[in-house]
Amino acid sequence: MSPLLRRKKKEPASGERVVTLIGKPGCHLCDDARVVVEGVCGELGVRWEERDISVDAELHREYWEQIPVVLVDGEQHTFWKVDAGRLRRELGG
Repeated sequence: MSPLLRRKKKEPASGERVVTLIGKPGCHLCDDARVVVEGVCGELGVRWEERDISVDAELHREYWEQIPVVLVDGEQHTFWKVDAGRLRRELGG
């Protein structure tokens, strides 16, 4: 399967939604994605975290062609461009 189409397996739900933004410093698309993720998650009260592929070899190997990548509860939601409406719908907002 193409690495652009692969999705991570969904982790068991713990009741709390978590959005993960995977990117790297100096990436303008990552900066744009951060603004969207931070805004939507702040609006909905959803926890989010950021992971840096430049300090994590496994993340680099898996996602370097796709950054920024957004995971929702461990499952790949989108890459390259984050749509606020689509993310909001995914999070139930």
